[in-house]
Amino acid sequence: MTYIGWLLAVLFSTLHILGIASAFHAILYARTAQGAIVWSLSLLTFPYLTLPLYWTLARDKFQGYVKLLRARTLSGDNYRQVEEWLRQLEQFRTPLSDERGNRAKVFESLARLPFTRGNRVELLVDGEQAFGSMFQDIDKAKDYILLFFFIVRDDHIGNRLKEHLLEKAAQGVRIFFLYDELGCMGLGAYIEELRRAGVEMMPFNTTQGSTNKLQYNFRNHRKITIIDGRVAFVGGMNVEDDTMGLNPFYGPWRDTHVRLEGPGVQGVQLVWMEDWYWATRQLPKLEWTPRPCQDQDRDVLYLGTGPASQLDAGVLFFVHSIDCARERVWITSPYFVPDPSVIDSLILASLRGVDVRIILPQRWDMLVMYLAAFSYFPEIEGTDIRIFRYQAGHPHQKVMLVDNDIAWVGSANMDNRSMRLNFEGNLVVLGAEFATEVEEMLMRDLERSVEVGPEDYYSRGLIFKLGVKLARLFSPIL
Repeated sequence: MTYIGWLLAVLFSTLHILGIASAFHAILYARTAQGAIVWSLSLLTFPYLTLPLYWTLARDKFQGYVKLLRARTLSGDNYRQVEEWLRQLEQFRTPLSDERGNRAKVFESLARLPFTRGNRVELLVDGEQAFGSMFQDIDKAKDYILLFFFIVRDDHIGNRLKEHLLEKAAQGVRIFFLYDELGCMGLGAYIEELRRAGVEMMPFNTTQGSTNKLQYNFRNHRKITIIDGRVAFVGGMNVEDDTMGLNPFYGPWRDTHVRLEGPGVQGVQLVWMEDWYWATRQLPKLEWTPRPCQDQDRDVLYLGTGPASQLDAGVLFFVHSIDCARERVWITSPYFVPDPSVIDSLILASLRGVDVRIILPQRWDMLVMYLAAFSYFPEIEGTDIRIFRYQAGHPHQKVMLVDNDIAWVGSANMDNRSMRLNFEGNLVVLGAEFATEVEEMLMRDLERSVEVGPEDYYSRGLIFKLGVKLARLFSPIL
């Protein structure tokens, strides 16, 4: 045997041994029996191709992300401040005793935080509103600014944000900026300029640590801005010109953010703090005193979900939101590739007479996601679920309205990635006043939409249907 032949024999033998070991791992840890069968057979048969795919894509739990605050493992002044905040929060806790309260308790269990009263919530329905309001509050910052964005671009709106941050940094305001590495690729000069000005720029970095080197599949998709612990902005908007409607391919960009004041701000801050600690192993000194608003009294809860949870919190969040509905559930999302349990919940809601409406984009931004959505149309045939395609631009918002008293706005798309693989954050608001505002907003969107149905799939050609079926195969990672 030649030297090259000997090396190849050793390599192939090693790969097969690793394939066998990985197959046992898949049998032990795959989320479903079907997944265990597919992965184990593939690893045993084609380890050369399947090994990197398995260790990059197969895991649905984020190893290493420690829920430090919830596990009560922090020490020092920062943790004592959080403990004191949790005690103070009891006086602002929303009483939950009626049917609405019973439904709300599941959200509290998933968040491990209570709903709080005394909050002011403002809907921001496009980039001009959201960033205009955000920049005004950034300019008022006295102590610190906390940010997390999935996507930041070195473009017009990205540079406007940078200019505001550079000005506040020059005034001595502490700025802590988290970003997702994948979503912010190619941003080196932008990041370095902010760092030189004293802004603490940190990637979330899902691959840190010896056990996490291949965890590229997990992303942090949250969008958070907090000023001095008194104001928070959360929702679906990234920092890019698309959001401002400046991309001619998409046209006007329809998105939703919310501005929050009140005790609920610290709930957003707690989620941001956990992410910051994962990225840096450090905790900045922050403001934890709840400040109730006098002009509004809305009950809110910021619910962070992600692959670090022992429960499939992202899936349960969607399922419970839908199961709460007695009269209607209206949803808008840029993508429609839901978990099977979510589809079942939508079908059951329709069968019990709930008005189910889903607003989706007319034009795709990710072809595989657009195609995969069509594969669900035959599944809802025979139900009263109504699908609408938005015509007046590109809808990127993530919003759900349940009956007349529950609504949420956040970062979670209606796809498996948001439900199982991404870190997401959604602001749940109880009460008829905010629900009415969301209803009016969605009614305007529905007026700009056309209704479609299963026939929109059946009328397509064979090549299109084949593309739909192929796209559906990738649904677990979309």
